[in-house]
Amino acid sequence: MADEEEDLPRDAKIVKQLLKSMGVENYEPRVVHQFLELWYRYTVDVLTDAQVYSEHAGKSTIDSDDVKLAIQSKVNFSFSQPPPREVLLELAKTRNKIPLPKAITTPGMALPPGAETLISPNYQLVISKKHTNEAVEETEEEEEEATDSKTNSSQEKMSDLPQTTPQRVSFPLGPKRAR
Repeated sequence: MADEEEDLPRDAKIVKQLLKSMGVENYEPRVVHQFLELWYRYTVDVLTDAQVYSEHAGKSTIDSDDVKLAIQSKVNFSFSQPPPREVLLELAKTRNKIPLPKAITTPGMALPPGAETLISPNYQLVISKKHTNEAVEETEEEEEEATDSKTNSSQEKMSDLPQTTPQRVSFPLGPKRAR
């Protein structure tokens, strides 16, 4: 185990020390590699942004101000601050002014009325018109024919049937609302 510690690069040793300082004793060995990958990617992104800022300012080298600006832009882009407490209270107050729908008083779980839920049917059915008296009846003689002739005759019968367009039936996606 001590030999493995000596063979590790300096950055991997730092990651292991960070994990140990945070109280993490058991972890997969791949975790160290994942942290290193994240660390390197973040560093490259920050330095690339700092280089762009430096070039934009007309400087030939990157200075600490460029790096600070790049880090700040990463933090602003990656992490968003929650809205202030006052804004959240105002939103909650306006939302809570709307009364909840009346619950159904039936045994079991209390649910709002069906019109207020998303469990109503929201699909389409294709209903084809049934063929009456137009269907060709099979006789006993046809049933005794060979299987090859059965497939050919059934295909011919299908082509002889009149073609009709299916009728579409649709259901509303949401509850009906008064206009």
